[in-house]
Amino acid sequence: MSWFPGAMSCKSKVAPSVDFDHSCSDSVEYLTLNFGPFETVHRWRRLPPCDEFVGARRSKHTVVAYRDAIYVFGGDNGKNMLNDLLRFDVKDCSWCRAFTTGTPPAPRYHHSAVVYGSSMFVFGGYTGDIYSNSNLKNKNDLFEYKFATGQWTEWKVEGRLVARSAHGATVYNDKLWIFAGYDGNARSSSFCTLIEQSGEIPPSCCNFPVAVCRDKMFVFSGQSGAKITNNLFQFEFKGHMWTRIPTEHLLRGSPPPPQRRYGHTMVAFDRHLYVFGGAADNTLPNELHCYDVDSQTWEVIQPSTDSEVILQIRGAQYIRGSHCVTQVMPSGRLFHAAAVIHDAMYIFGGTVDNNVRSGEMYRFQFSCYPKCTLHEDYGKLWENRQFCDVEFILGEREERVLGHIAIVTARCQWLRKKILQARDRQKQEAAASKQKDSKSSGGPPLLEVSIREAEAQPFEVLMQFLYTDKIQYPRRGHVQDVLLIMDVYKLALSFKLSRLEQLCVQYIEASVDLQNVLSVCENANKLQLDQLKEHCLNFVVKESHFNQVIMTKEFEHLSTPLIVEIVRRKQHPPPRVYSDQPVDIGTSLVQDMKAYLEGAGLEFCDIILLLDGHPRPAHKAILAARSSYFEAMFRSFMPEDGQVNISIGEMVPSKQAFESMLRYIYYGDVNMPPEDSLYLFAAPYYYGFSNNRLQAYCKQNLEMNVTVENVLQILEAADKTQALDMKKHCLHIIVHQFIKVSKLPNLRSLSQPLLLDIIESLASHISDKQCAEMSSDI
Repeated sequence: MSWFPGAMSCKSKVAPSVDFDHSCSDSVEYLTLNFGPFETVHRWRRLPPCDEFVGARRSKHTVVAYRDAIYVFGGDNGKNMLNDLLRFDVKDCSWCRAFTTGTPPAPRYHHSAVVYGSSMFVFGGYTGDIYSNSNLKNKNDLFEYKFATGQWTEWKVEGRLVARSAHGATVYNDKLWIFAGYDGNARSSSFCTLIEQSGEIPPSCCNFPVAVCRDKMFVFSGQSGAKITNNLFQFEFKGHMWTRIPTEHLLRGSPPPPQRRYGHTMVAFDRHLYVFGGAADNTLPNELHCYDVDSQTWEVIQPSTDSEVILQIRGAQYIRGSHCVTQVMPSGRLFHAAAVIHDAMYIFGGTVDNNVRSGEMYRFQFSCYPKCTLHEDYGKLWENRQFCDVEFILGEREERVLGHIAIVTARCQWLRKKILQARDRQKQEAAASKQKDSKSSGGPPLLEVSIREAEAQPFEVLMQFLYTDKIQYPRRGHVQDVLLIMDVYKLALSFKLSRLEQLCVQYIEASVDLQNVLSVCENANKLQLDQLKEHCLNFVVKESHFNQVIMTKEFEHLSTPLIVEIVRRKQHPPPRVYSDQPVDIGTSLVQDMKAYLEGAGLEFCDIILLLDGHPRPAHKAILAARSSYFEAMFRSFMPEDGQVNISIGEMVPSKQAFESMLRYIYYGDVNMPPEDSLYLFAAPYYYGFSNNRLQAYCKQNLEMNVTVENVLQILEAADKTQALDMKKHCLHIIVHQFIKVSKLPNLRSLSQPLLLDIIESLASHISDKQCAEMSSDI
């Protein structure tokens, strides 16, 4: 596998981010936002197509990205195979033929191309004359193209390389990895050089993409003989282990995976995989699907509705693409190719309707916002057990588990009632104790809540869900893990946590196999979990499972009623019952924390935030989980009166901006008017949020959304925060749109200094000639 020199290295690309502007501190006089041209997130742009005199329209080709250019090699134009090399400059939006010397690879399609160091490597593919259907064969040759010199060189690789086409290839850890494809006789599910693979290996397939993300290679869908699947597999390079990621969405109601397809593309950016196009059940869909590797969820990306191409920033015009005036999504297609440069995906060519080859180039702008850390921040609060104010006493053994009242009461109504009952008892006991003993205590004791129906281990898993919306996936083949989740499921039913119920069912059903099905079935019968028991019985009586299961020792020790039930079900399968009743999927962490901030958590507030003297009740645990500023404060010098003055440096934000910040802290919301963004631009730096996601949103919000209607509010915010470049930008808009701005009612409420600033800007804008004309009119 080590085909590349070890001295060379492949560096993975990372998503660019908005850097913290440390001039935001209160030690400087003003804030510089450094505005410039900004591409709308999730915006498609149609770039200049490839001219016929440069190269043919094509499909089944490859594209690679090197520096600021896209390189297109090979493919077919519908009549002939190609071996030309085209270059598209992403800055100039221009096409040309790439300079080449030496002998290029023979014309081909369904080959692979990767970039390593300063070279492109082309492997395999299908060659011959497709027009006369002669000399068609798969290749196993490897060519290198040096970008600096344009030199083509064929490599002589030691060892046997299996010829193949329609395969997947990528570079990782100084090695070229080539997987599956078609060898001329059959589809493969092996690597090009012999590697011992383990785990759930993908089926033999071709016409699929691969992508590397989080140090793993991902394979999605493709042709497997007559069967096309929509399975997503991940391959761990370190242990050569394959894992199938269930495409059954973990919660009913969450977005499903893409349809099964082939001839599509998949690229990796940051923590996401983006799937576009392909042929899906005789259709050519053009939705862009996104898979989050961290949360293991799919979604369909909704393209932006932005069609404006000119932005005015600081008096200058920045044109975001002189070649397009509206957003244009690419039509559905297959056998196209895609690559990533910086923070955008480029898609070229492919076969569109009526078997027509395309020469179009499209650009898609990714989202560069840092990942939302809401779930991770609350998860750390659970792991660290800081600021705990409740202790649950569990089961007959009275094991104790600490927690936070704010999180628990926000997520679970059953536990909320238990906590309220315990708090009432504590108040009564404290009152009685005060009458007997007037000595002061060292602070409020932990609230003790007794729950006899729960044991510690499953209860801790349930608590983990309350904080993170997730539970740890059972290890495959470990029966005890599955049985633990069954106990958690039993608690979820008792506590009426619908979302956790669905998670447990999905996890258990996905974990049932030939080795553990009888243990799971017996436990489900014991716990009276009818849905899981039904799943296990149906699993056992399957034609491919039944003989293997009844020959095991576990079957001999199964309880007699269950054996009878299995035999009867095998002889007389019950009719399938379909229900049209919607499944209650419960509420998410975000939904619960939103309701908690909006009033549901008012009776559990334990801190007062003072904004310009006005009180706002809040919750210490939530503030500490999301902000290192509050965490340090509550850990070391908690104010005795329970009140905290709110500012960002020396600036006090508006009430509306403060509420926007609380929405971000409680449930990660970033929807806010642009003037709030100006107040909160420095908040991530000052309050020590986990990353600068909020700052990135604020910057985009300000750059894209300053209008005539809100310019006066933003001018006031810019003046208050001393953001001089934004203030200058607002004055520029006011001057050039003064007839419209003068009719706004907010103009009369501006302070005298701001009105003088507007008059001064108007005076500077009026030319000498206009002054002379005005004087003559007088």
